[in-house]
Amino acid sequence: MLRLPRNIRIGIKNLWLHKLRSILTMMGVVFGVASVVAMLAVGEGASALALEQIRKLGSNNILLHAMKPAEDEAAGRQRSFMSIYGLTYEDEGRIRASLQAVKRTVPAKVVRKEGRVGERTLELRVVGTTPGWFDLVRRPVLAGRVLAQGDLEAFSPVCVLTEHGARRLLATRESLGTSIRAGADYFEVIGIVASEAGAGGAIQTPDAEVDAYIPLNVCRERYGDIVVRQSTGSREREMVELHQILVEVDDTERVETTAEALGALLKRFHKREDYRLSVPLVLLRQAEKTKQTFNLVLGCIAGISLLVGGIGIMNIMLATVTERTREIGVRRAIGARRGQIVRQFLIETLVLSVLGGLAGVGLGVALPWAIERKFGMTTIVTPFSIALAVGVSCGIGLLFGIYPAVRAANLDPIEALRHE
Repeated sequence: MLRLPRNIRIGIKNLWLHKLRSILTMMGVVFGVASVVAMLAVGEGASALALEQIRKLGSNNILLHAMKPAEDEAAGRQRSFMSIYGLTYEDEGRIRASLQAVKRTVPAKVVRKEGRVGERTLELRVVGTTPGWFDLVRRPVLAGRVLAQGDLEAFSPVCVLTEHGARRLLATRESLGTSIRAGADYFEVIGIVASEAGAGGAIQTPDAEVDAYIPLNVCRERYGDIVVRQSTGSREREMVELHQILVEVDDTERVETTAEALGALLKRFHKREDYRLSVPLVLLRQAEKTKQTFNLVLGCIAGISLLVGGIGIMNIMLATVTERTREIGVRRAIGARRGQIVRQFLIETLVLSVLGGLAGVGLGVALPWAIERKFGMTTIVTPFSIALAVGVSCGIGLLFGIYPAVRAANLDPIEALRHE
């Protein structure tokens, strides 16, 4: 141990004699470590974003969405055809009455209307719902208040806008108290909540970026249950009572069993599959397993780069042994033991690996930062990925340095002295 600093200085000096060769050899480790850190950071960021979006839906919630059957899509071009599908008010009542674990249900009716304030217009998703919506779909309240039970009892023509819609429609006006027109009806803005982009993929979030929340009974009174869509040469009519039902379960442990019972209940009263059931808790567990597999695959792919760097170190150290054969012979002739020769070459290998690993960490941290700034992707550099990359690089350097070191130590001193 007392000779270790001296051996490290000698190792660095020997490597510095061939600066370009040493740097080129080290680059394999640099890019290998950088790829491990960067790829794991990108994978961790993507997984964390998806997991956070699913968590926001609530681990105690079950989401039901109305879904138009495929046969209705095909028949929708006929003028006389009216598609009747989706969830009903009776479904909500049955769920509350039949399932003991259900704490509460929140119905939602969705109508798309043109929102207008003065000369500003915006396509709005008008959501008729109850005050419980804001307890299950939790978004920060930026101004004013959300819907209250009194708004439903008084049939109040009020609405709560999402932040995105408020910025587009109310940019030059006072936010609260402003009247906006949705279709042919006017509503007073009483609050603004933060917008939340949809998670996409296997789950559909209940809200959208441009929502206007109004009392459910007002929505049903003003817009009814039948929607007519007209386009060039065709008119499509559809009747949907409820587009969504949010179900809150009293205990997380009972969510999955309640979801199975809920699915069986709906099948009894729906001849067609005109709804979709989503369980955030189940999707969260699946996403966490997928994250582990994804990170493992990314780590293996990036590890191949480190393996290539290790082979490069082994190759250059074998060449170094050949070049320094006479030096090895002289050292053995004046009393150097095999273990000392082995340690000297291993130290040089580790110097290459450690320096390459540290440079690779710097590059690996910079790459995710650049990706996040350029493309807006979420990246997360974890201490585990840095420790893994550096540890693997040192391990590979040590592993691939053993053979050249042992080969150098086993050279016959007499033959080494004769080497030219």
